[in-house]
Amino acid sequence: MSGYNAVLARNTENAPKSIGPYSQTVAFSHYNNLSAQLPVNLKSGKLVVGGVKEQAGQCFKNIKAIIESIDHVMDDIIRVTIFLKNISEIQTVYEVYAEFFPNYVPVLTTVAVKALPMEALVQVEALVSHGEGTIINKPQAGDLIKVVGNTKNAPVSPLSAQTVAFSHYNNISAQLPIDPKSGKVVAGGVKEQVRQCLKNIKTILESIDVPFDDIVKITIYLKDLSDIDDVNEVYKTFFPDSAIARAAAYVPARTIVAVSALPLDALVQIEAVVSHGDGTPPQIVEARHGIVIKANNTENAPKNSLSTQTVAFSHYNHISAQLPLDPKTGEKVAGGVKEQARQCLKNIKAILEDVDHVTDDIVKINIFLKNIEDIDAVDEIYTTFFPGGVPARRTVGVSALLEDALVQIEAVVSHAEGTPPEVR
Repeated sequence: MSGYNAVLARNTENAPKSIGPYSQTVAFSHYNNLSAQLPVNLKSGKLVVGGVKEQAGQCFKNIKAIIESIDHVMDDIIRVTIFLKNISEIQTVYEVYAEFFPNYVPVLTTVAVKALPMEALVQVEALVSHGEGTIINKPQAGDLIKVVGNTKNAPVSPLSAQTVAFSHYNNISAQLPIDPKSGKVVAGGVKEQVRQCLKNIKTILESIDVPFDDIVKITIYLKDLSDIDDVNEVYKTFFPDSAIARAAAYVPARTIVAVSALPLDALVQIEAVVSHGDGTPPQIVEARHGIVIKANNTENAPKNSLSTQTVAFSHYNHISAQLPLDPKTGEKVAGGVKEQARQCLKNIKAILEDVDHVTDDIVKINIFLKNIEDIDAVDEIYTTFFPGGVPARRTVGVSALLEDALVQIEAVVSHAEGTPPEVR
C-alpha cells in the first residue's frame, strides 16, 4: 500500500452508539461510508416511541448528527438507501425524507425486507461526499462538486436524482421497471421487468456520455429468488456490452438480494455504481486521469460467470457478495450460521489477498441474514476478522438467499494505490 490515503473511522457521542462492532462512519479518499442508522434514541439507547414516521425521523436525525460531527451537511449525501419492514408505509417515510432534502435530492434506493435489527420498522443508510479527501497530513482543496444528472428518457422522480457524480464515481438511483413514456411498470413478467430496469440504467448513462461497461457494481433486488434464472437470462444480453468488454469477458461485481416487496409492486429493481474517469469539477478535460477499471478473480474464492469477484476503480474495490461456498468444491459449507459467516468472510479475505490487500482495508460491510436473530452469532465470528470494529456496516434480514444460505456478505474496500495510470 502506498499510504497516500488512509482509512478514517469516526464516531460521535451526538448519535447513538453502534449496536455491534462497527463504526458510525468510515471515510476513504472522497467518500464517507455511513453505517445504516436505526431509529434509536440517543439518550435511551432504545427505539423511539411511535410508528414508522417517528422512526424514519429518528434515522435521519442520527444521520444528520453523524454528518455534522465530521463538518459536513445533509446536501453532501450522494446516496440514500431506505429499508422498510412494510412497503405500505413508503409514502409516510418519503414525507419525512423530503423534510431533510428540501432542495437537492440524492440518488435513492427503497426496498422492503423481511426484518431489521431491534425489530425496527425502518433503517436508513447514507453515502456522503468527502471533498477534502483522506490524504495523510495534507487536506485537499475540498472544491470538488457534485454533478447531478436527469434525462426525460428515463423515469423521473421528484424524490431522487437519476445520477449523482462525485469525484470518480457516478451513483445511479435504483431503477424500477418503469416505462419512461407511460410512467407505469411495463407489462409482462420478470424478464420484461429486468430488461426495462437495465434499459433505464443504460439510458441514464448514455445521457451523461458514459458507456454501459463503465459499471463496476450491480445490485439486483428481487421479489422472488426463484426468478434468478430468468433474471440471468436477460442480464447476459446486457453484459458484456461492448466488443472490448466481450474480449476481456468483463462483467461487474454483483449482489443479489431477496426482498419482501418493492415500490409499485415491482418484481425487480436494479442499482448501479459507475466509474467516472473524468472526475467532477474543478477537474478540467486536460487534467483527466484516464483511470481504468481493474477486474480480478482468484481460484481461492468461488467464481461466477456473471460477476467478477472484485472490480477496482480509482480508490475503491467493489467485492461481489459472498455466499458461504467452499471454493474447492463449490458447495455450501457444512454447519450453521457461524460456519457460514466464517466462510463468507474467508472468501472476502482470499479475494483481497489476491489483489495485495488485507481486511483492514475494508471500509464497509453489508450483511444479509436469513434469520435476523442470528446477528449475535454472526458478530461472534465477525469480531475475529474485525477486532477493531472499524468498517461501517449494514445488516438486514432477507426472505431468502441463493444456495439456501443463512448469510451473505459483501464488502467495499479502500484502494490507496488507485488504478492505472493513477499509481502512487
